[in-house]
Amino acid sequence: MQRAIKGWLVLLCLVMQPALADVIDVRLHYVGPTEGSAWLGMQQGLDEANIQGEFLGQKYSLVPVTIDELFQLDSVTAVLLAADAKQIQDVARSEKFANVPVFNISSDDDVLRSACLANVLNISASQKMKQDALAQWLAKNPESTAIVQGWHKDFKKFAASQLNIRFTKAYGEIMDDDSWAGWATVKLLSDTVARTQSIDAAVILNYLKNDIAFDGQKGAGATFRETGQLRQLVLIVEDNKIAAEAPLRGVKGGLDSLGQQNCK
Repeated sequence: MQRAIKGWLVLLCLVMQPALADVIDVRLHYVGPTEGSAWLGMQQGLDEANIQGEFLGQKYSLVPVTIDELFQLDSVTAVLLAADAKQIQDVARSEKFANVPVFNISSDDDVLRSACLANVLNISASQKMKQDALAQWLAKNPESTAIVQGWHKDFKKFAASQLNIRFTKAYGEIMDDDSWAGWATVKLLSDTVARTQSIDAAVILNYLKNDIAFDGQKGAGATFRETGQLRQLVLIVEDNKIAAEAPLRGVKGGLDSLGQQNCK
């Protein structure tokens, strides 16, 4: 909590500074479809980042590229991928991107977490996180037919309802798991640039891995595990209604009761 408050105080001080003479151009390179949920979520994040950036002297753009084009670039601040596990690992394992944050937006594949690649940041909840959440629920509700989701249109806590409203108003769509993850990815980056005042990939990666206390409308102070997984609550959904949040109240370990915790 103290770290989150300190971070917001720093950001407030930045906002109160006079307009900067030189605008920081923050280009985020993206591999994936340029339509659908993840894309719209990133667009929402981009709009909000640029509103904030007007006060901080930062301008954000999202640059779609192919894998081949990505490997031809001279300088990259961050790579965002809505792709399968193999493609994400191919990018992350490349020497070219060893010190670049590589964001996994949409894949819940446990392989990406167990690989423990130092530059991979997994935004969506993993398969194991969802399995653990469902196991907690079924232990108390064995007849339930619930499923686990990372996001839901009726989620209201932590200003989630306002985010849902903003997204639906802007795009006429309901925010789902992938659109939340796309939005959260851009917000993580814009928060980091605001605090570090840097677009150097290594600086940003280090801050994200060690110092970020993220408010993704799932509760303040979210951090990354050494597996690269973003700690977060998930939702138990039955008949398209939120039945509970996981981890369930009283479960030992809290957020760390969901998914793989450490690198083996």
